[in-house]
Amino acid sequence: MTSMPYCYILYSPLLDKFYIGQTQQDPESRLEQHLSRFYGNTKFTAKAKDWEIFISIPCSTEKQARAVEGHIKKIEE
Repeated sequence: MTSMPYCYILYSPLLDKFYIGQTQQDPESRLEQHLSRFYGNTKFTAKAKDWEIFISIPCSTEKQARAVEGHIKKIEE
């Protein structure tokens, strides 16, 4: 069974920056992966260890989660 898809926004007080992503995992599990540098030391989220979930948005489908992520990123530009 697959988890519910989410669009999520992380915030780092140290960097005063946001990170926007989407996942099929529980957002707390995904946050732990970012904090443990699961995705490598060169990724944007590796720049800080104080990421916290700003908001997580449950979505009906992975396609919807990607669309919400894209929409938020477009607004941010």
